[in-house]
Amino acid sequence: MLGVALGIVVANAGEWLIHKHVLHGLGADRQSYWAFHWHDHHRHARRNSFRDEAYERSVFEPGGKSREALGLLSMAAAVSPLFPVAPWFVGTLWASGAAYYAVHRQSHLDPAWAKKWVPWHYDHHMGANQHANWCVTFPLMDYVMGTRIPYAGTEAERLDQQKEQRRAASRAEFAARRQAEVSAAEAASVESASATEWGGAAGQGAATVTGEPSLEPAA
Repeated sequence: MLGVALGIVVANAGEWLIHKHVLHGLGADRQSYWAFHWHDHHRHARRNSFRDEAYERSVFEPGGKSREALGLLSMAAAVSPLFPVAPWFVGTLWASGAAYYAVHRQSHLDPAWAKKWVPWHYDHHMGANQHANWCVTFPLMDYVMGTRIPYAGTEAERLDQQKEQRRAASRAEFAARRQAEVSAAEAASVESASATEWGGAAGQGAATVTGEPSLEPAA
């Protein structure tokens, strides 16, 4: 089973290298084919508490999700010629690619699941340093390369959560105040319109009374 062990290590090293040097390295350029990862995927995850709704859509729809799947299939095809001589090694690489996609997709559809089962990937997106914690399925190479930086469950996360709660409370207070101002303006507008309408009706009534013939006998 040496092929299996070697396949696991190589696949994990591949996660680390491709994530760091391709998805973040080349992907930093907005014109790059790989720009979807840093400029879209990271932005969505960061703004939505790790969730990325792109994973709800079909893999056949154009976008980052389809490019990710296509990249994995391309790598699977690239190692296929080795299958006759190293079936366990290649089979493990294929299984690792499938596991990567499944874990990555599930984690971004269910942040609570991710925080429990793949906290290193949660840390990659939500921690202060988004250029660390490169592995997705398990952090072997992050420990080897010294890039495993915990965030979930730390004091840093607690402080960030408190900060976000204060921001949310401030936004809610501003929205409530703004709504109250709008409601007051609308009420004043209705009151003004009613007063104008009432004044016009009263004026018409006075004109009608003035124009009526007097019923008093002439002197």
